[in-house]
Amino acid sequence: MGPSGPIKTMKHNNCYIYPKSIRETIDGKRHYDTGKEKLPSVTTILSATQEQSKTDSLQAWRDRVGEESATRIVDSAAARGTAMHKILERYVDESGYLDLTNVGKEAHNMAIRIIEQGLCNITEYYGLECTLHYPGLYGGATDMVALHKDKMAIIDFKQTNKPKKREWIEDYCLQLAAYAMAHNYMHKTSIQKGVIMMCSKDNYYQEFIIEGEEFKKYQHKWLKKVSDYYEQRENLK
Repeated sequence: MGPSGPIKTMKHNNCYIYPKSIRETIDGKRHYDTGKEKLPSVTTILSATQEQSKTDSLQAWRDRVGEESATRIVDSAAARGTAMHKILERYVDESGYLDLTNVGKEAHNMAIRIIEQGLCNITEYYGLECTLHYPGLYGGATDMVALHKDKMAIIDFKQTNKPKKREWIEDYCLQLAAYAMAHNYMHKTSIQKGVIMMCSKDNYYQEFIIEGEEFKKYQHKWLKKVSDYYEQRENLK
């Protein structure tokens, strides 16, 4: 069964207008140009405020596997993730997409898993690759804004080399909180739910849902990250 196989039950509701993504690299870091200001991306802020223990752990891994192997693994994962995202987006908007490369075939199988086990719970979507920003603070793009089990949510598709434990994906949860806050500001919504639809290269599907008090906790953590980021910038002046 391919991405065009399962019968979609979701419909497109275009009640929200999402501006086209205008990404720009400044000093090697991703920013979003809103036309009025250039804002750091959500991932730029997360990278700049990452705990030292995470930075050390990543460097230890690179040292262990070797720089060349580490780069190859990271590049391969990025290519697979990009292909998987494109397949999922083209499935949802029904435009069709075919990638016959080895990476494309692998991504295709992963996308099918997300379609069958994740997107089946989406009844309505508002946009794909939605560009969002919070004036004066940050910008970014979420994969999907949709109704998930009858509740409006920020949806992010993730690929992984191996299955993840919930405690390993804090940055992903912070991304969801950031995008929800920006969407709520821009479009006067009240999104308090985020869904991560993740598939490993071995086609193991995982779904992580954050809502309620947990969602609020990540919103507070995100705001602290934003505050720390701008404090860092002030100290560098």
